[in-house]
Amino acid sequence: MVLIADLAVQGTEMLLVLCLAPLLTGFVRKVKAHLLRRRGPSLIQPYRDLLRLLRKEVVLADNASWLFCAIPYLIFAATWVAASLVPTFATGLLFSWSADLIAITALLGSARFFLALAGLDAGTSFGGIGASREMMVATLAEPAMLMIVFTLALLAGSTQLSNLAGFMLSPQIGLRVSLGLALVALLMVALAENGRIPIDNPATHLELTMVHEAMVLEYSGRHLALIELAASLKLLLTLSLIVCVFIPWGLSPAGSGVAERFIGIAVYLLKLVLGGFLLALFETSIAKMRVFRVPQFLGAALMLGLLGTLLLFVSRSL
Repeated sequence: MVLIADLAVQGTEMLLVLCLAPLLTGFVRKVKAHLLRRRGPSLIQPYRDLLRLLRKEVVLADNASWLFCAIPYLIFAATWVAASLVPTFATGLLFSWSADLIAITALLGSARFFLALAGLDAGTSFGGIGASREMMVATLAEPAMLMIVFTLALLAGSTQLSNLAGFMLSPQIGLRVSLGLALVALLMVALAENGRIPIDNPATHLELTMVHEAMVLEYSGRHLALIELAASLKLLLTLSLIVCVFIPWGLSPAGSGVAERFIGIAVYLLKLVLGGFLLALFETSIAKMRVFRVPQFLGAALMLGLLGTLLLFVSRSL
């Protein structure tokens, strides 16, 4: 019975992140539209778009290989697994032993690699431009993410997310400069990972500015639906990761009852609303930077993560 209950809670988390991902995307779009004094699309518009794409026929390029068809499923599976590993409303779940920051970084890096490969597979100029820009972002975003992981691991003594959340809730954590640097670096990496402003604009299709959209222009039908759903899951994943590590309040511990689980879900939804609102507010108050300035932005994130790690080597109280 205990195993069945643990499986039910783990399955609930997997379904929760899958169902909430399009809603979070719709919420961010709605808030941005209101901040720009526009009516904007409905909150459930991403669900309608996914259903519309699922009903459409898949159109493939003549020179596309079998890998081009398989990549959307690989990207969706890797992103869904990574999003399901992050503790959203509870810690100590059945698969929490595998909820490791390094494993999640590896899953996201694999999804990024396959997406860039899909952009190159069709042989179009747009796909090549998007893939080269995506790899340029990855060369700085992934090392910065690893520096953030090292900073947190030096503090908590573990890269397992449930242990990190428990450590952040402990009274000995206090205010630390290294944690502040890691948080700022993680926010900068999150913007780059999701292709948000100022790194990329998810609503544009201009050749000189698009990165993510350039790699998926050749996709259609259910393949495009899977990639769009994976992009929404990735946004939910990064927000969940930030609130799990730096705002872990409200997470129900292992062995909690049904009431505590529902309270954890309610608190998690409030965190997502706050995070989505802050993201929309940030994107409406800043302009997209030039592509040639992106390495400077991510280089700053890398330096912040490295500085946080070095401070802990100098003094564990920092």
